[in-house]
Amino acid sequence: MLDVRLTVNGKAREGRCEPRTLLVDFLRDNLGLTGTHAGCEHGVCGACTILYNGEAARSCIMLAAQADGSEVVTVEGLARGAKLHPLQQAFHEHHGLQCGFCTPGMLLAALDFLNTNPSPSEAEVREGLSAVLCRCTGYQNIVAAVMAAAAQMRSERAQESGR
Repeated sequence: MLDVRLTVNGKAREGRCEPRTLLVDFLRDNLGLTGTHAGCEHGVCGACTILYNGEAARSCIMLAAQADGSEVVTVEGLARGAKLHPLQQAFHEHHGLQCGFCTPGMLLAALDFLNTNPSPSEAEVREGLSAVLCRCTGYQNIVAAVMAAAAQMRSERAQESGR
């Protein structure tokens, strides 16, 4: 058994696991963070996307031991108390989900994308999210949600910098 210590959603967390334990399983089973979904378990579908040291990563193809000492953000870390993250709010307002299975991965992939491209075109959003598969929505509402969230996030940044 290995000891794994990492910062998850801003809090120091630790647990013990077998050396072969995948990060997605460690998050779900050891830390109780079930928002990260295990889909294909081959790194293809994107349902397990998290932010790993600030960048989108597939937690189903990473060992928990590899994450030792790192910073991880899961979907549970997006909201601030009762206030939804602008991406979560936009997905709600623009009906950017149906079954919801891909949504956690989609939200974190979108956040990573918007961190590098805060003013994307619709085509850029489609390309930026192409690594997360959705079998329900047809993507139109997801793209609309990300575009709306991008505008909200730019507005919030402008307000913060104006203080």
